[in-house]
Formats: sequence, structure tokens, C-alpha cells
Amino acid sequence: MMPVAAGGGMTRAATAMLAMLRIGLGLVFAWAFLDKVFGLGYSTPAARAWINGGSPTRGFLGSIDQGPFASMFRSMAGTVWADWLFMLSLAGLGFALLLGIGMRVAAVAGTILMAMMWMAEWPPAKTTNTGEPTGSTNPLIDYHVIYALAMISLALLYAGNRWGLGRRWSQMSIVQRNRWLI
Repeated sequence: MMPVAAGGGMTRAATAMLAMLRIGLGLVFAWAFLDKVFGLGYSTPAARAWINGGSPTRGFLGSIDQGPFASMFRSMAGTVWADWLFMLSLAGLGFALLLGIGMRVAAVAGTILMAMMWMAEWPPAKTTNTGEPTGSTNPLIDYHVIYALAMISLALLYAGNRWGLGRRWSQMSIVQRNRWLI
């Protein structure tokens, strides 16, 4: 099969790469969810697992010490609503990306989550509020921005159709009536 000329459509290799990006990003979110629920010992030890009474937001949000939103994010740390919203976001994004369904919703929700996490980490800051170096390597672009751009691209390019359930999902009557669910 001859590759399609630039601007003429996507090759099978291109759609396969998009599917791999979608699945890989889905695994990032699904793993984060599972690690926080069960304390698999990577970013969350078993003693701090959600099923053992730990809070998925307490560690990250409780340690925010730079940027103009630091006190706001610290005040959210460990609250029941923040824990549930964060965990539902991780699970929903992982599920949608892995299955290739609801890609528009995933792109919007994922971009909001990434924007909030970017604001919490505040990459423009070179130092914390106590004067310690933040370790930020770029004041604007970090993995949160790249993940958001990737999710938006995956939705716009219908990446759920290759190695996913995107086509079947888009044919469901509820999705046909509510095109934003694609």
C-alpha cells in the first residue's frame, strides 16, 4: 500500500501510532488510579492507599508550596470531594482512552485536570515560597501541557476508531443524539 500524500489523509501507520499514543496515555491515567486505590508501592505505599483510608490528594496538594494558588490547593488537600473528583477523573480518563470512547469528553476533562495540576505545581516559579529551588525546567511547557495537547489531538483525530471502540460508540443512539459524547 502506498502512503497517502501529505494532506490527503492518514496512513495505517499514522492511525496505529495514534492508537498507541491513546492506549499509552490511557495506561498512565489507569495506573495512577490503581496505584492510588490499592497502594501498589510506586507513588502510593500500601499504607496510604485509598482502600486503607488514605487520601489520594493529601500528599500532592498538601505539599504545594509555590505559586499564587498554593493556599487554595492546600486547602483542598484530603477533602472528600477533592479525593472523589480526582479519582473519578483518573478512572474516567483511563477508561475512555483505553477503550477509545468518549474522546471529546476525555479531552475536555483531561485538559481541565492537567490545567489544574499545572496551576498547582506552578512551573513558572523558580523557587518555593520558602526560597528552595522548585526544580522546574520550563516556565510554561511541562508534561501537563503535553498530555492536554495529546488528549485534544486524539479526540480531534478520532483515535478511538483504531484498536478501540470509537466507531461502535459513535453509532450508539445516545451518542448520535448527543454528538459531544463522541
